[in-house]
Amino acid sequence: MNTLLQTPLLAPAPQTAPYFGVLDGLRGIAAVAVVLFHFMEFAVPNYADNFIAHAYFAVDFFFCLSGFVIASAYDARLATIGIRAFLLRRLIRLHPLVLVGSVLGWLSFRFDPFSDLYATYANKSGLLFLASCLMIPYPLVPERYFNLFHLNPPTWSLFWEYVANVAYALVLVRLRPPLLAVLTFLAAIALCYEARTATFLGVGFGGDTFGAGAIRMSYSFLVGIVVYRARWILVSRLGFPLIGLLLVAAFVLPFSKPVNWLTDSVVVLFYFPLLVALGAGAPLTPRYAPLCRFLGALSYPLYMVHYPFLWVFLSYVEKYKPSPSSFAVLIPLGLLFLVLLAYGTLVLVDAPLRAYLNRKLTRKQPLA
Repeated sequence: MNTLLQTPLLAPAPQTAPYFGVLDGLRGIAAVAVVLFHFMEFAVPNYADNFIAHAYFAVDFFFCLSGFVIASAYDARLATIGIRAFLLRRLIRLHPLVLVGSVLGWLSFRFDPFSDLYATYANKSGLLFLASCLMIPYPLVPERYFNLFHLNPPTWSLFWEYVANVAYALVLVRLRPPLLAVLTFLAAIALCYEARTATFLGVGFGGDTFGAGAIRMSYSFLVGIVVYRARWILVSRLGFPLIGLLLVAAFVLPFSKPVNWLTDSVVVLFYFPLLVALGAGAPLTPRYAPLCRFLGALSYPLYMVHYPFLWVFLSYVEKYKPSPSSFAVLIPLGLLFLVLLAYGTLVLVDAPLRAYLNRKLTRKQPLA
């Protein structure tokens, strides 16, 4: 295992921006929490009984982390490399796994052994696949929560990540601090309003809550930029294990409807920017560096390949209604399978394909 964690494939790519290793590790923890949360949603539909009911926070954490990392990597050099090169970098970094997830989503939809849902939408499955590949929202299947991207639901947050990246390149990179502060404040108000209206922030993935996704992305991405530009990097002796536990604590908060909108607002508005600031300033010791690199490398593939198999899991649950003791076996095994699948996808598909595209598209300036 130690050899696996130290393979060159998982080492951070050469870059002029600083490498925030602890943040890489936190990204991996959040991705694992998302997968576990999605399993538990089907096993324990009542959030009040779900021990990890707040792991939908991971999306808000990802957006905040993205704003911080994008600003740290490109604020000082976007003018040099240009908008086109920046967008190509982001496209090469993100889109191969969008395509992989679309293929896996179509296969699991078509060959789901526990459901005949495909027969209902067979004549539109091609459109579903095309929309998924091109990241065009297409909420077609009400039987599956009216997801914006039925074949691979987590793509909804990638859609807003793309929007944020374009907004950064065209506007946000040049925004002066006072205006950035005003936009962040307005986004915070919108976030609180959305949380109060919906009673929680686990929204944005469906056609009926499309606007909520824009609100969640806007505040967290903007505040991530603010944390970097204001240099709110908190240097401390807190290491990866303790900050990782602080992140997990947010995911396992008890779910209580009367106050949940307030809990969600406080965590997203204040707690996650604080964790990003702490993670950016935390020392990465040699003991945990390989693990953080591994978790960081695994996080995006895990996020993008897991959900097609969750649809099959849901079909199985609906058909056979397994007992709690069965879930206690199936969920850990499913999580292990998906981690291995994500690692295999990273090694065999994602990393080689990105390397090929880097060489093919920009020989003088490789795209990371």
